[in-house]
Amino acid sequence: MTLAEAQKKVDAWINSTGVRYFNELTNMAILTEEVGEVARIMARKYGEQSFKESDRDKDLGDEMADVLWVLICLANQTGVDLTQALEKNFEKKTLRDKDRHLSNKKLKP
Repeated sequence: MTLAEAQKKVDAWINSTGVRYFNELTNMAILTEEVGEVARIMARKYGEQSFKESDRDKDLGDEMADVLWVLICLANQTGVDLTQALEKNFEKKTLRDKDRHLSNKKLKP
């Protein structure tokens, strides 16, 4: 699925099953909550925190998809074409960082 297809598919779902979009500020709060859920799994799986029993069955991929879902909702609501935005972001990073990471001694194997 492309980003454009994902944006269309989320929009269709929202307008049929979801009734309507939550407002932008509500979705921003939901996005923050979903990112926190990803952070919780990461801290336990890859960090030093131990799992609580209630966290053991959490699926990192599912939580990441929740983040992507809400981000797509916000893009749809604010008129952002994520394909164009990501392509522009790649260009920005390539121009800005073309030598930066190569000369970073901390990244050398």
